[in-house]
Amino acid sequence: MPTPFDQVITKIIAKGFHNHRLEDHSDVVSEGIFHDLLEQCSTLKKDAETGAIKHWQNVKTPGARKRRIDLLIGEPKQDGKPNLAKIRVAVENKSVVTAHRNRDARFDDLNEALQVIHKAKPETVIVATILIGLATRALNIPDGVKKAYRGREKEFEQHVLPRLSRGDQRLWDEFSHSVSTNRPGDPQKTADKFRTLPTRPPAQTHVVGYDYILLVPILIDNVDPPSLPKSNALQIDVEHDYQSMLSMICTAYTARWHPEVLARTR
Repeated sequence: MPTPFDQVITKIIAKGFHNHRLEDHSDVVSEGIFHDLLEQCSTLKKDAETGAIKHWQNVKTPGARKRRIDLLIGEPKQDGKPNLAKIRVAVENKSVVTAHRNRDARFDDLNEALQVIHKAKPETVIVATILIGLATRALNIPDGVKKAYRGREKEFEQHVLPRLSRGDQRLWDEFSHSVSTNRPGDPQKTADKFRTLPTRPPAQTHVVGYDYILLVPILIDNVDPPSLPKSNALQIDVEHDYQSMLSMICTAYTARWHPEVLARTR
């Protein structure tokens, strides 16, 4: 079954490059997760159809420097905006692709988001997805290549953009000043770092922790075509883990807001 991360690959190819500054994969992932939950979770689908819940993207939350949560599913207020005291599912999407030294900052982002969401509604099903880059080098487009073409945007669009993510190896030499390098062991260190984020058992909503953390190995260097390697050094089966995540969200959602449904199945 295709995952939203396959759609991320399609978007990168269409755009030409991954902009790690904008985390521009996030909206695709959020919409894909919500769509798949509607397909696979009958209780959530029924609530959405009756208007009991809605979904929103990039919602500002109270405190924590007014940070935004990538995907919220929950009860709306009368004006249709999310009621932050009645959130049911929250998803944060991050990536560590161009430079693995950014793992600490993204880790802190996820830790902070966890605190904010749990404080607003402890019962919220809290999920994080993290793209982990496998490439040992990447062409940094927003911070390097595009800066070199500042004031010459049309030239970038005509002579550079069509070559990105198409396998043109000459780009490495032409923009050597914009190459970010990673050590071979960096992806594993990044995965290990995110695995230290606090998690919690399904029934213990009083515990501050993520209900699921999905790690997604991805090959993005903005020169070669991006891909989701099924065989990867992290030994992660993305399709299997994604399905496990959807199943967990549905089970937790049903248990926390429709316990009568689970009672009938026992």
